[in-house]
Amino acid sequence: MLIDQFVRQVITTVEAATTQRVQTAIVSALGNGSGGVFPRRRGRPPKNPLFSAALLAPVRRRPKQLCPVPGCTNPAAPVFGMVCAQHKDVPKAKIKQYRAARRAAKGKKN
Repeated sequence: MLIDQFVRQVITTVEAATTQRVQTAIVSALGNGSGGVFPRRRGRPPKNPLFSAALLAPVRRRPKQLCPVPGCTNPAAPVFGMVCAQHKDVPKAKIKQYRAARRAAKGKKN
């Protein structure tokens, strides 16, 4: 009777310690939002980070869209109508011709 009580108490203590160690290992492996394995992102965190699509696949950013004017390597901006700041005053018809020429040249390559 006394031994059974002692054994139950030891089992309960060991189970509690093991559970706490497992929880600590899981929280440290998942990063719990404080850095860790996954980077922090802006906004509301996902409800279940294990099954979140954002964490399963790496985030790929789109390539920068460049100015369509031939020879220009500046990035285009929506503020200027998807041309760079230097070419914002070029007529839209001319920009349209540049884009058509680029598409035609790209079609010839493939």
